Amino acid sequence: MNFRWEWEVFLRDTGGGESYLDWMISAWGWTLAVSALAWLLALVLGSAVGTLRTVPSAWVARLASAWVELFRNIPLLVQIFLWYHVIPALVPPLKEVPGFALVVFALGLFTSARVAEQVRAGIQSLSRGQQAAGLALGLSLPQAYRFVLLPMALRIVIPPLTSESMNIIKNSSVAFAVSVSELTLFALQAQEETARGIEVYLAVTGLYVASAFTVNRAMTWIEARVRVPGQAAPERR
Repeated sequence: MNFRWEWEVFLRDTGGGESYLDWMISAWGWTLAVSALAWLLALVLGSAVGTLRTVPSAWVARLASAWVELFRNIPLLVQIFLWYHVIPALVPPLKEVPGFALVVFALGLFTSARVAEQVRAGIQSLSRGQQAAGLALGLSLPQAYRFVLLPMALRIVIPPLTSESMNIIKNSSVAFAVSVSELTLFALQAQEETARGIEVYLAVTGLYVASAFTVNRAMTWIEARVRVPGQAAPERR
């Protein structure tokens, strides 16, 4: 095998006053920004929707279930294109919204459906006595959820949420389809310009692995400190 590594490709000038290494680091920043903002949106919406799936009101639970089924049964890439091409045509003010924000919104909604399922499973894994005890102490149903059920459920579902937090970093790669300058778009363009696809894709792969591994370690650290003694995480669906 006569292949010769050329890692110095990252020191070449892109023609725009920066090196390919600078471009890759900037793209990594965009990847992390998309992932972090989408995860924040997914966690807030998913926790709310997952909670609503367990309330006594049948019609509220059905609406929450419809949310989950809608967003988790449409491929993520299709949702990205819907938010980028279709919905702005129907709602003209959205044409002024940057593609970055639309990708964050689409990825957050997609992931919120998955988070909702984890939160629902976490709440339903608790004994009914937890809610009854809260109500017996004079708490209203919303207060019982806020102060008793959700704090326990969120601690229980940290392991499956760890997987979702890692998935959102990997799923952020679809942002290249609408020209958000993240790692995958960098890799596609850099390998075309430099003809050094092996080095470029290996470097990008390493950054994805490092990002996901860091998130995994952070979530594991959190889990170890908030784990409910004797309580197992619910099975994923």
